[in-house]
Amino acid sequence: MPINYINEAGLTVSNRIKLPKGYTRTTTEVNSFASYLQDYILKPFGAPVINYDGNPYIYQSGHVGILEIPVPSNGLQQCADALMRIRAEYLWDNNRKGEIGFNFTSGHYCNWSKYAEGYRPKVNGNKVTFKKRAAANYTKQNFYKYLNLIYTYSGTQSLFDELPPVNAISKLQIGDMLIKPGSPGHVIMIVDIAENRDGNRLFIFAQGNTPAQSVHIIKNPNDTSISPWFELEMNGFLEIPTYYFNDSQFMRFK
Repeated sequence: MPINYINEAGLTVSNRIKLPKGYTRTTTEVNSFASYLQDYILKPFGAPVINYDGNPYIYQSGHVGILEIPVPSNGLQQCADALMRIRAEYLWDNNRKGEIGFNFTSGHYCNWSKYAEGYRPKVNGNKVTFKKRAAANYTKQNFYKYLNLIYTYSGTQSLFDELPPVNAISKLQIGDMLIKPGSPGHVIMIVDIAENRDGNRLFIFAQGNTPAQSVHIIKNPNDTSISPWFELEMNGFLEIPTYYFNDSQFMRFK
C-alpha cells in the first residue's frame, strides 16, 4: 500500500508534503524565490480547483493543494501567466520591482517600470512600439493591469525563447520550470525538492492551467508510491494529470 505523503493540516507547500524516508528537503536562503515558493500559503486541504468563472474544474482528482493566488474573472491568467504572476509578485513583495519584466512572444521586452511611468505598447503583428500614453501610476492596482497585458502577449513560447535552460537534473532548483512551448503549450514549476545521501532527487510541481484556474500542486499519476513527488530524467517523458511532456526541457527565471 502506497505511503501517504500528505499532511492535511499543512498550510504551506513544504508543510503539506511529507518527506520520503532517507530524504531531506532542500534548504533555501531567506527571501529567495525558492523559499518564497516553499512557504507559499495553501488553502485548506480538500479545496477544489476553481475556474476563472467561479465554477469547479471538471477534473478534481489530480491535485493535493491549492495555492492562495486569486484567479481573475477575465480568464487571462492561464498556465504560463499564473507562474509569471507568482514570479512578479515575489519581486514586488521583496522590493525588487525594477526587475519585473517579461518578453512578449514577438521578443519585445515589457517591464513594469516603464508601464508604471505611463508607457504602453502598440502592437501591429510582430511589430511593437512603446509610447507614453498614460499618467504615471505605481499602485498595486495598476500592477495587475500590467500583468493582464503580459498575459495577453506572453506565454509558454516567450518564456521558452527568453529564459536560460537548465541542462542537468543535479542543477535544477526550486522555481525552475518545465516548458513545452507553443499554442497550446504547457508549463509547470518546481516548488520543492528533496534529496537523499546518494544524490537522488525528488521534485514537487505546481501548475496553472487552461482554462484559467486555481494554481495547484499536482499528483504523480505514474508512480503513486511516491506521489506527489516526482523522479525526473533529463529529456525524458513525463506524465502529469491531464497532460504529458515528451521531453523534459527546463528553464529558469533570470
